[in-house]
Amino acid sequence: MRPPLRTAHLRSPLLRTAHLRSPLLRTALALALSLPVGLASQAAALPGPGVAWQQAGADADVERAFAQARAEKKPLLLYWGASWCPPCNQLKATLFNRQDFIDRAKGFVAVHVDGDLAGAQKLGGRFKVRGYPTLILFNAEGAEITRLPGEVDAPQVMAVLQQGLAGGRPVKAVLADARAGRPISGGEWRMLAFYGWATDESQLVPAAERAALLARLAAACPPAEREAGTRLLLKALAESDDGAGLKPDAALRSRVLAVLADGAASRAQMDVLVNFASDITKALAPEGATARAPAASPLPPEGASGPSGRPGGTERQKLAAAFDTALQRLEADGSLSRADRLSALISRVQLARLDQAKDERAPRLPAALLQRVREVVAREDREITDGHERQAVITAAAYLLGEAGLWADSDALLKANLARSHSPYYLMSQLGGNARKQGRPDEALRWYEESFTQAQGPATRLQWGAGYLTALVELAPQDAARIERVARQLIDEAARDPAAFHERSARSLQRMGGKLVGWNAQGQHDAVLRRLQAGLQPVCGKLDPADAQRATCDALLKNAVKKG
Repeated sequence: MRPPLRTAHLRSPLLRTAHLRSPLLRTALALALSLPVGLASQAAALPGPGVAWQQAGADADVERAFAQARAEKKPLLLYWGASWCPPCNQLKATLFNRQDFIDRAKGFVAVHVDGDLAGAQKLGGRFKVRGYPTLILFNAEGAEITRLPGEVDAPQVMAVLQQGLAGGRPVKAVLADARAGRPISGGEWRMLAFYGWATDESQLVPAAERAALLARLAAACPPAEREAGTRLLLKALAESDDGAGLKPDAALRSRVLAVLADGAASRAQMDVLVNFASDITKALAPEGATARAPAASPLPPEGASGPSGRPGGTERQKLAAAFDTALQRLEADGSLSRADRLSALISRVQLARLDQAKDERAPRLPAALLQRVREVVAREDREITDGHERQAVITAAAYLLGEAGLWADSDALLKANLARSHSPYYLMSQLGGNARKQGRPDEALRWYEESFTQAQGPATRLQWGAGYLTALVELAPQDAARIERVARQLIDEAARDPAAFHERSARSLQRMGGKLVGWNAQGQHDAVLRRLQAGLQPVCGKLDPADAQRATCDALLKNAVKKG
């Protein structure tokens, strides 16, 4: 599970998990259910001050914005996000409020698509955007220039944005030339290196082929663009699971070790290193999968060069030690945001437990590292004053505490911040996840239910509701009455949402349907499924047969009943 500072494809603790983040803490359930779905989202807050953001929730809104871009001969920047998502809040705290971004925004048309606006999920299908946040830069004619990386630090985003604003070619054309061996400019190599591959949605290349493509690009990148080539190489390694992409060898390990040892080079690749340290280490040293460091000290002491401070050990231990040193340096780098420094600490913990069981809830970690985790989390909780930054950093800090096995600390941090969050339901979901991992199913279900009760906006409510129903089926499959009640509520809310069977909302409902079908695998709940089918039928019947939503709706519970 990825930390929530990464792009929220719901790979985050909410599940991610993509990413992204103030109502009163306790809203009565009756009041919540009496409000029209999406009421809170209809006046979605703009991403930041000083920029003429245009809200878009329908095709007509977007067409007006593109017409303005053509008339003014300006590019168009589309931002797709949600109020709760930690990485979205990180963008608001570190990029959208920067004066240089505000100044640069005069040169483009800024469009904000909040995922909970009434027609937003249909727009998501149009622009192939799923994970929050996604940033897309279009030229004045409407061609996509590039997808900006939301995970790099703000100055790097600004550099990529400037490249696009300076008349950059669409990334699809740039990639075609690079793959064909035709020359492209240094700026275009940097565009490919910084492209938001995580939010590409297989537009440039199928996800299964991404590692191999990045490896080929890294090999083809000219020596004059070494920094771009290194970034492509590191991204290829991060994607090289199960032997895909790059094959590890001594030369490759030496190149990565050189980057880790060089302060300037590791700073330039900060975002890849802090987000993918464990993935890169495993890709470079797969033979270390079964190697064990001493139980009392999975990583060397701080500043040491190898296990127990001595050179040697497995290749994986050597790489982990080098990564840890580089991550300590980044963690102490005051030029980075709090979120980036915290991500470096998260990766240190993940490296320390790399060869322990993935589901280990009491990992063996050095005492000094545990103390560092506690100190950093306490400091951030004490010092953060910006609400957007708090939503991004505190959720990641709670995840960090759980990764370190400090479950009581994680629970306490989340509970203390519920009243300070503008989207407390995200924190409630994390509390549910914590309780579940600690073997407290009843408490987990209470938190999942409360998070669903508090969730705001049509897409978010369907997503949180599907998560609650999933937990019910897995943790309390005998509670047929509650499972049916929640499923019926989701169907009723879908009936009031004109975009319920598009994109993220459709996937939430399909998740619900899949869980119900599995729950009724032996036909033991046929009566419940028949009633739910009867409730769904008029919802589907109101949809135009020519609308793609109709087929999605019709298929939802199609084969759920097993008998008769």
